[in-house]
Amino acid sequence: MQKVIPAFRITDYSRSKAFYVERMGFQIDWEHRFEPHFPVFVQITKDEMAIYLTEHTGDCQVGGLIHFFVPDVDSWYSELKSKIGSFIVEPPNEDLEGLRMMTVVDPDGNQLRICTRL
Repeated sequence: MQKVIPAFRITDYSRSKAFYVERMGFQIDWEHRFEPHFPVFVQITKDEMAIYLTEHTGDCQVGGLIHFFVPDVDSWYSELKSKIGSFIVEPPNEDLEGLRMMTVVDPDGNQLRICTRL
């Protein structure tokens, strides 16, 4: 069970939803707004890994970094290559000792490092 849930600041929920859900394969667990048309706070998951996306300016800044540890980064790369293309800024590599990883940057500049321990 995941014990910590990181958050990314987003600036346009419809754009982020299209990126994370339609292109990366995350699912929406729940959405919260204090009032209609107010900023959204949402939880998304993929492969039992959850993150929050928030439009609330006081929660965090854009440009965050999250590391996801997965059994096979190359299978993630194969799955995502045709779906998100240029959002993959680094294909799988072994630049850091003991890790094989790739880097994806979302439309707001937040980075997802998808890693497999070697």
